[in-house]
Amino acid sequence: MTAQTKRNVLGVLVDATDYATATDAVVTAAHERRPLALTALAVHGVMTGVLDPAHNARLNSFDVVTPDGQPVRWALNLLHHAGLTDRVYGPTLTLHVLSRFADEGLPVYLYGSTEETLAKLLPALERMFPALKIAGVEPSKFRAVQPGEDFEIADRIRSSGARLVLVGLGCPRQEVFAYAMRPLLDMPLMAVGAAFDYHAGLLRQPPSWMQRAGLEWFWRLGLEPKRLWRRYVILNPAYLARLAGQKTGLWKARPPAPATERPATFAV
Repeated sequence: MTAQTKRNVLGVLVDATDYATATDAVVTAAHERRPLALTALAVHGVMTGVLDPAHNARLNSFDVVTPDGQPVRWALNLLHHAGLTDRVYGPTLTLHVLSRFADEGLPVYLYGSTEETLAKLLPALERMFPALKIAGVEPSKFRAVQPGEDFEIADRIRSSGARLVLVGLGCPRQEVFAYAMRPLLDMPLMAVGAAFDYHAGLLRQPPSWMQRAGLEWFWRLGLEPKRLWRRYVILNPAYLARLAGQKTGLWKARPPAPATERPATFAV
């Protein structure tokens, strides 16, 4: 992506892009052995940046930030007349990218989630993409990185021969991981959110009409009410209020400058 595709949504810079363009950016970076950080943000991801200026600055340093949720796509169209006809949903973008990597013989490294989830994910990916090369698989440690451990993780990934890292640590841990590890790797990192759980068959996708209507949050709230009620009941109205403020000019959503320093600690 370039500065021409970045748009200000509540101070978070989101790319007005589509599946083909985002996929091409990842594949090109892999072929050129160039670092790239990508994430797909729904309302929760945007609001995480809004409420945490340091994280907002990290997000604004990402090479690609796609509109994962329909409300984020609507915001791009409302605020910036982007003319987007579809969102760029993380789990679906993951499949687009993996299809290209399988076709072009580019190996992939899976980082994050649990051993149980990865054990279900691997055969599912092999069924979908028989030619896909999995260079390595590493579950989350569910703790903060220890001194020097980030360099050890980077060494394992590089020595595996991977040309892409899919990061499934959950928002915002996965974005911090991708931001922190980007300087250590010569390949793209994709923060893919719930894609591991969806493609492993552990989470059910909502009906397509709910996705088109921007009601995926309601579906997920019904599946995991205890874990997600604060995310949706509090953050969704806050998002709409700030969006109205930015549209009317009552709130100046000034994007912070992109971060440049690696965090002292982050989740692995």
